[in-house]
Amino acid sequence: MNAPSVPLRQVTIVGAGIVGMSTALQLQRAGCAVTVIDRVAPGESCSRGNAGILATYGMVPLSTPGFIWKVPSMLTDPLGPLAMRWRHVPKMLPWMISFLRASRPVEVERIAAALAQLTRTTVEAHLAQVAGTRAAALARPAPLLCVYPDEATYQADQYVWNLRQQHGTRIHTLRDGAVREMEPAVAEHFRFGVVMENCGYSPDPFALVQALAEHFVEFGGRVLRHEVRDVVVGAEGPVALVTEAGQLPVSDLVVCGGVWSGELSRRLGSPVPLEAERGYHVTLQRHTGDAPRYPVMSPAQKMLTTPMRGGLRAAGLVEFAGLRAPPDYRRARTLLKHLRTLFPRIEAQAHTEWMGHRPSLPDSMPVIGRSPHFRNVFYGFGHQHIGLTCAPGTATALTDLVLGRSPAIDLTPFRIDRF
Repeated sequence: MNAPSVPLRQVTIVGAGIVGMSTALQLQRAGCAVTVIDRVAPGESCSRGNAGILATYGMVPLSTPGFIWKVPSMLTDPLGPLAMRWRHVPKMLPWMISFLRASRPVEVERIAAALAQLTRTTVEAHLAQVAGTRAAALARPAPLLCVYPDEATYQADQYVWNLRQQHGTRIHTLRDGAVREMEPAVAEHFRFGVVMENCGYSPDPFALVQALAEHFVEFGGRVLRHEVRDVVVGAEGPVALVTEAGQLPVSDLVVCGGVWSGELSRRLGSPVPLEAERGYHVTLQRHTGDAPRYPVMSPAQKMLTTPMRGGLRAAGLVEFAGLRAPPDYRRARTLLKHLRTLFPRIEAQAHTEWMGHRPSLPDSMPVIGRSPHFRNVFYGFGHQHIGLTCAPGTATALTDLVLGRSPAIDLTPFRIDRF
């Protein structure tokens, strides 16, 4: 007589971006039966348009010492590196106060140490995750070149560079002709460079998420395209999600819905100050002249450029305007101007523009952990600029939590009730 089979653990994930699909794949590989639900197809939100960088340097929070004094001048330029729609100011004022408080040195060092747990191994984690899937060529180790007009400007950023090196970023510096020897496309007035050696990138982050989703489905996973409108909570926790197609029963629930996660966490008793930080990109689909061979960062322009399968992408700038305001594509065209300054021999013949909502919390750290109210609810959202970077590490931690194992990293800094 055969022994009765043990039923698979049933897990439902809200969110089909890179964090959600990474979590789904890792839970599936651990033997769970997983369903992913999202209002859009896998990768259609931030994963569609991000800069594609695997940022081992990404542990530095957005708010650093001295940042508060830069804000007024930034906000006076509607097309500068930081912009805010004035109608949105009253709503986000508490968020901004918390954001500026996080710039104290003791806070910055605490945040960086926590985030480094997720960033320092991002390249290795991505390569392990894509192995054996159609996404295998969509995560690559590569250096990242950061360019400055001179060494003095670099020295002004020394606090940030020290923090990066302290937490695992390996660098070496270049001067004058050595900058163009590494990257001939860079303008000659950038005479100082920093090479971050242990980084990487995806040449198509949208295709990366799609390929992971296809692999997940091939091995029995379900991806449902429905909008989650509410959650039905029983005595022990959520029992169903309410969608436009009816109710979807749930056992274990993992919330990885990016900027849309805040409403669901609120309904589950855990409100968080989650803001939609809008980011823009332009992609040169066709161009003439020299294009960069590697990802290049220009701190002065708050811009990252990445050689993609679909062309050269420039991403960056920050805008706060909420979820409903229409895009201001003048900001994307500002990136186009910056591209011409950084790579003067490029002539764009055709380009696309995009805007997406980065899910951002005021301390620059995501929420990762179990709900303080329900044993069957887990959270993994709010990764701001480093969702791609932190996705595999977040997925590993969530998989451990769902299966009742102790995560290898300390999740205390990421708890949802820290605010």
